[in-house]
Amino acid sequence: QVQLVESGGGLVQPGGSLRLSCVASDNVFSIYTMGWYRQTPGKEREHVASIASGGQINYADSVQGRFSISRNNIKKTVYLQMNSLKPEDTAVYYCRQYRASTGRTYWGQGTQVTVSS
Repeated sequence: QVQLVESGGGLVQPGGSLRLSCVASDNVFSIYTMGWYRQTPGKEREHVASIASGGQINYADSVQGRFSISRNNIKKTVYLQMNSLKPEDTAVYYCRQYRASTGRTYWGQGTQVTVSS
């Protein structure tokens, strides 16, 4: 079992920036795919960005060019830099770890991001 703890959410004006962080408790963090997902009330959780162990990155079309995902394997942390934020980016953002070896997925508790003037 791994614990994922997100931080960095908050209230920001449109056009502003936030950086989310997710710290993992496991000792082999570097071999797993990490990702960020978001969810709004009444909607399914959607993929935002992910980064594989080899550094391959994928973004949702809606955030391409505005968000940037990165990881620090020594700190066991994955980041999501969010720039040019829009009101439609408002959501609870969740950190996800995917273990291909077992097919298991782990989630953090989520952090609220609100983009509003």
